[in-house]
Amino acid sequence: MINLQEREWKSFELGSLFNIYTGGDMILSRLEKGEIPVISHSINNNGVATYTKEIKGKRKFDCNRTISLADRGNFYAHVQGVDFYIGTRVKALEFIGEACNKEILKFICPLINSQAVKFSYGNNCCDNTDSLIILLPVDWEGNPDYKFMEEYIKQLEVKQLNEYKKYAEYKLKSIVYKEIPKLDEKVWKSFYFRDIFSEIKRGKRLTKANQLSGNRPYISSSGENNGVDNFISNSEKVRIYEKCISIANSGTVGKAFYHPYEFVASDHITKLKNKDLTEYMYLFMLPIISRLQEKYNFNREINDKRINREVIMLPVDENNKPDWNYMEQYSKNMIIEQIKEYIDYCKIG
Repeated sequence: MINLQEREWKSFELGSLFNIYTGGDMILSRLEKGEIPVISHSINNNGVATYTKEIKGKRKFDCNRTISLADRGNFYAHVQGVDFYIGTRVKALEFIGEACNKEILKFICPLINSQAVKFSYGNNCCDNTDSLIILLPVDWEGNPDYKFMEEYIKQLEVKQLNEYKKYAEYKLKSIVYKEIPKLDEKVWKSFYFRDIFSEIKRGKRLTKANQLSGNRPYISSSGENNGVDNFISNSEKVRIYEKCISIANSGTVGKAFYHPYEFVASDHITKLKNKDLTEYMYLFMLPIISRLQEKYNFNREINDKRINREVIMLPVDENNKPDWNYMEQYSKNMIIEQIKEYIDYCKIG
């Protein structure tokens, strides 16, 4: 593996590396739904706020030459997978010169993000992006060594791909596939949440100012990244859960995630737990529970009273009880299929 420490590094202003463009006002709700991502100032989901069709007169940026940068509020850069538009509070950093590719952008992106410690909501980067300084490895003439950056990322990606493949193969050996009836061949019945989950409990409010940096996930109402909003070390005056489902009771109301790890729960989520359920049983129920997003919204949140009245449709056995064995095996079969697809993808790569 190429060693970063063996290279000489030099300071460069972003304005000397990129042409920098600022996004304009864009009302997302008025955009026609399509396949082109519109990048916002969020650090989640690669900054993608929505997808739209071609916008006449709006510049679309080449994902192989351009980094998106949220520079007001959040400060975070992303490399995008496809060509994109930028919205409010976002800049597009378009590479200057011909020798550019995704690998070079991926190398530079975390170096830009390392500058985030300089900025906050009260101290934005928006007016000083051109003069922002980053360190880059250089060649013997003192110029950015883009060939080195490209080779480093390629080697890193091969290493990561092999590690993921090994884990996928290990996981595949630990799960047994069994033929079972299809979903539409099963009898389904509705059950109250309170009859399925013995623990239904809301998290506790913890303001951003009181969050201490750490390694434990802080789960809030985000619909992305398994609901992870931050990583904290708080252990007092908080509610810590594990091995359960979280459902957003506000924000992205109704969105559910499974958490096999310990996490701190915000007051914007509710824990759904039954200590007798396995990971695979929880995973089976996730998409069913998440359909509550169709019923609730910002103006109609899930309070404690409503969630205790909610029902969930589940496949049942010959005794009209939830068929937990079927649900577990169904989830295992789905995971096996996904792992096989991933291993095939790794072989192609």
